Amino acid sequence: MNFTINGAYRNNNNLLGIHSSQLAQNYTAEFEEMFTDDRFGPGSPANTPNALLWAEDTLLETYFSPDDGVATRLLDLVGSAESSVHFMAYSFTSDDLAQVLIERAGAGVEVRGILEESQARSNTGGEYENLRQSGVDVRLGGQSGNMHHKVLIIDGRIVVAGSYNFSQSAETRNDENVLVIHNPEIATQYLAEFERLYAAASE
Repeated sequence: MNFTINGAYRNNNNLLGIHSSQLAQNYTAEFEEMFTDDRFGPGSPANTPNALLWAEDTLLETYFSPDDGVATRLLDLVGSAESSVHFMAYSFTSDDLAQVLIERAGAGVEVRGILEESQARSNTGGEYENLRQSGVDVRLGGQSGNMHHKVLIIDGRIVVAGSYNFSQSAETRNDENVLVIHNPEIATQYLAEFERLYAAASE
């Protein structure tokens, strides 16, 4: 969530509060790269101290782009989905991720998504029409404010969330963060948000 009036009160966003000193170390290391070392984008080193960690009974994976190969991990996660993939995206221009979603849908996995309408209609290389024409159940955000989530919910038990749009810029140029959260209870909360927005979205 951006720290703005729109981010807090108008756009559809998500915010996580996780009590973990190891996770704080990960974000502190990323902060110091930029604030102290002036290293941004492709110049950022892959040096997350606790890439995999447990917060009580929840396994967390931490990734920062463009240094940690986020796209490869997302493709692995979606490609291994057995029952369902739900996604919410502000910007979606990743050909590879769209192709894996199409393949999983073709294999009988329930695949449903919501995209921000303004981005879907204006992005060069946007995947909305490709997904729809390939039979994926994808809709455009129909509520007030922007659909600003960047979320994947896989098999009702894994949540991918953070600042990472499903785009080439997020993968190769921007400094973004991604958490992979292995927790069915958290996934249930994200699914409730998905269903709320899906019901208000248009085809």
